[in-house]
Amino acid sequence: MRAARLIKMVLLLQSRPSMTAAELARELEVSERTVTRDAQALSEAGVPVYADRGRIGGYRLVGGYRTRLTGLARGEAEALFLSGVPGALREMGLEDAASAARLKVSAALLPSLRDASRTAAQRFHLDAPGWFHEPDTPELLPAVADAVWDDRRVTARYRRDAGEVERELEPYGLVLKAGVWYLCARVCGQGSFRVYRIDRFTAVEAGEERFERAEDFDLPAFWEERAEQFARSILRAEVVVRLSAEGVRRLPHAVDPAAAREALARAGEPDGGGWVRVALPVESEDVAHDQLMALGAEVEVLAPPSLRERFAAGAVRLAELYGR
Repeated sequence: MRAARLIKMVLLLQSRPSMTAAELARELEVSERTVTRDAQALSEAGVPVYADRGRIGGYRLVGGYRTRLTGLARGEAEALFLSGVPGALREMGLEDAASAARLKVSAALLPSLRDASRTAAQRFHLDAPGWFHEPDTPELLPAVADAVWDDRRVTARYRRDAGEVERELEPYGLVLKAGVWYLCARVCGQGSFRVYRIDRFTAVEAGEERFERAEDFDLPAFWEERAEQFARSILRAEVVVRLSAEGVRRLPHAVDPAAAREALARAGEPDGGGWVRVALPVESEDVAHDQLMALGAEVEVLAPPSLRERFAAGAVRLAELYGR
């Protein structure tokens, strides 16, 4: 365990000019005292770790010291070749660069590990788009990806409602969600971050000016927050239902899973027949009708009255159809 920690410490120092004891302790999940002991152990083993004293001091590697990728275990080497989605790299125009990088990594590995790319590819394949949806690569995606990599401001035109809007954007990051590409960008002059669907862009022109990225911007955290906000924003209506035990089990598979979990957590105890009364947020009455129909006789709609009447009328039609 300590050997793995020492290797990680060297790789951390190799990737940054300098790190304080507190930063290393946080990354390695140990105490600063342990960091000091580990740095001394590395130095005694011939790794040139140097400690700068003082308030702004820290640890660094001397003389451009670099370690080779001979410390990778087989599992780590195989995981390395699973770090990207092949289709996504191809759509962004990065397939050649990724292939070259894999070749260089393979050449640096020990001979016993050089089949890691083949063994990983034969065991795992990442397919991002959902079922029954043909992936449609946006024509302007490579241009947007180039701007993201180079931190270049872009002038973008995109479809909104019935017309088009032009914006000056600082493209921070791309997200592939269920086969759809999104751009997370900051609007120039406003400072606010927004999310744009790439397939709604009609024109993208990258300028020569680079922007300074906000150091505290965290793309995964930003996307998670916005995705949750979006999911909640479309749940504008509410229905009240009774669910059997089987209906409770199947509800998260029929409606928004997060909304179902929250609604069930707020529900009271089951009645004498095992049925539970639930107030469920939904997108609309029409959507609720289509979703809850999947539960069949395991759900009874109580409110609103108009939705209950639709279910009652549907039940009568089904009884007539199958009664024949």
